[in-house]
Amino acid sequence: MFDLDRWREIFQTLGKNKLRTALSGFTIAFAILLFTLLFGIGNGLKHFFEREFAGDATNSVYINSGITSKPYKGLQSGRRIQFKNDDTKFINEKFEDEIDFFSPNIQRNNVQAVYKGNQNRYTVRGVYPDYQPLESAVIEDGRFLTFLDLKKKAKVIAIGRLVEEDLFGARSAMGKNIALDGISYRVVGVFSDPGGDGDERYIYTPFSTAQSMYRDNDELDYFGLTYNPKLNVDQALAFTNLLTKLLKEKHSVDPRDQGALRVRNYAEGARGVQQFMMVLNIIILFIGIGTLIAGVIGISNIMVYIVKERTKELGIRKALGATPNSIISMIMQESIFVTAVAGYIGLMAGVVVLKAIGKSLEKYFIINPSVETYVVVAATIVLVTAGTIAGYIPAKRAARIKPIDALNDE
Repeated sequence: MFDLDRWREIFQTLGKNKLRTALSGFTIAFAILLFTLLFGIGNGLKHFFEREFAGDATNSVYINSGITSKPYKGLQSGRRIQFKNDDTKFINEKFEDEIDFFSPNIQRNNVQAVYKGNQNRYTVRGVYPDYQPLESAVIEDGRFLTFLDLKKKAKVIAIGRLVEEDLFGARSAMGKNIALDGISYRVVGVFSDPGGDGDERYIYTPFSTAQSMYRDNDELDYFGLTYNPKLNVDQALAFTNLLTKLLKEKHSVDPRDQGALRVRNYAEGARGVQQFMMVLNIIILFIGIGTLIAGVIGISNIMVYIVKERTKELGIRKALGATPNSIISMIMQESIFVTAVAGYIGLMAGVVVLKAIGKSLEKYFIINPSVETYVVVAATIVLVTAGTIAGYIPAKRAARIKPIDALNDE
């Protein structure tokens, strides 16, 4: 039950002992501030690595052709490997169970896009509809490409959010026609991409349309696919190795030739990032625990000193009829109040500092340094609990002292 007299008494005590109150509050606030900053910076590092791998699905594989560096089966080195449509059929037949999404790709760079006097140059990719989950593209308006577009070789495009912004400003691009190198395409969708600005300046058109426009035959540039998410990292790497081996056999490439086919499996990068993140989380956890332990020790020492300093006061209270429980309750209530208020101030100060320095930390690979509220609240509760325990033990000891002994205490 709320006791107004008790709170008046607590505030009077705090007011009469401003230095003591300030020192104890500073210790708690500084511990929470440091805890918030350390966790925030650690989360900023995690955000950086998450962003670096956000542009593509973590279970994606990209297969690019290159130039042979070794002679093989009577064929000279320096031969360029050229993927064709039959490679699409070959891969899907061999790995039907392992592949989740799949798309051959034709890429044309530096394509001039024009809309009513506004123009810019972009990369145009001819893809299957399956390419959307590979790039983790999020449709903001309209739709992505469909297999009907693919079948009809439709002159339609899905454009990145920044392409729309460049050519249309604040207006919607939906249903408008954009000239790409002089050929008109209708915009059917606008997408955003967690990979950032670069990935939002791509233009996607059906693979069949791009192949008929930019190739004289059935050639293509590269493949993108995602493997079955049920595969673990080792199984995914085994799948990639087998895929590389069979493609080398199909194109008469020496098994030891590393330059003829370049296969990039994001599982390797994802595993490395997961291991790094685990180590980083452990380091942050130990630092956070160390900070809290230092705060707990500081609070404990201050509470012992505060109770010791107030021994005569407690003796007078007992002489005037105060019960041991009321004395303990008063000290505990004061301890919890100071710890909670100081902890909140430390939390707010930490949040403000992180926001103020957030942009300047990006050059150190720290992005959006922040800390979850529940983490800091939990840390504050730990300190409040520590302050409560630290106040209870000496308060209980002091409450047992006889008034005459307390008054004679030096």
